[in-house]
Amino acid sequence: MRLSRFVSAAAALVTGAVLTATGANPAGAAGANYVALGDSYSAGVGAGSYTGESGDCLRSTKAYPQLWANSHGPSSFAFTACSGARTSDVLNNQLGPLNSATTLVSVSIGGNDAGFTDVMTTCVISSESTCLSRINEARNFVNTQLPAKLDQTYAAIRSKAPSARVVVLGYPRLYKLNGSCIVGLSETKRTAINNAADLLDSVVSQRASAAGFSFGDVRGTFTGHEICSNSEWLHSVEWFNITESYHPMASGQSGGYLPVFSAAAG
Repeated sequence: MRLSRFVSAAAALVTGAVLTATGANPAGAAGANYVALGDSYSAGVGAGSYTGESGDCLRSTKAYPQLWANSHGPSSFAFTACSGARTSDVLNNQLGPLNSATTLVSVSIGGNDAGFTDVMTTCVISSESTCLSRINEARNFVNTQLPAKLDQTYAAIRSKAPSARVVVLGYPRLYKLNGSCIVGLSETKRTAINNAADLLDSVVSQRASAAGFSFGDVRGTFTGHEICSNSEWLHSVEWFNITESYHPMASGQSGGYLPVFSAAAG
């Protein structure tokens, strides 16, 4: 989907208002040494055009890191984000390209630690009470265990890239409540899933700020483009390509994530 100039300008205003900018100085775009870390939302799962070299990581040429690199021409670009990644995967498998010359890092992480896939599967195939119970388990994990995992991950990034501006990207709310969907999950399930996304973003934002990193809140740019809206940027259940379910389409990467990251990257 191609955004109009008006929507692009509005997105920039929204992202400027919600962005918490802390830490190192702006990366300087053209001269940046940029490393993109994280999970499927950074890899671009759901956007199509996956690169052969990325294998099961499903890195897309339409993911926001690649789009930003295409338009800004950084001095170097390493893309190690991977579908399904948890904080441990970032620590063990993705930090290799980071060094003292790295000036810009992006990362989205935490959703898989909290059991994103299992939560959504449970809510799709199980009763309302079972769905809400599984969401409550995830919320408890986010409150009690995820902060330490994020702190460890962010500390490792800072240690390996001491001079970099680090931008931590959050997650969108999945559903437009009281929207256009007439089948599928109940409104109670959708509300609980959205509230869990808000909690996850709150914790990720707090830990990013504590690490001296910027937090890019994409909920504003995705507002009006959730599942059950009239202009969806997110996949619902994709029965014939289940991996892409509940991930941003190419339009969600370019219209939802890219403006937020661009505003933070400087």
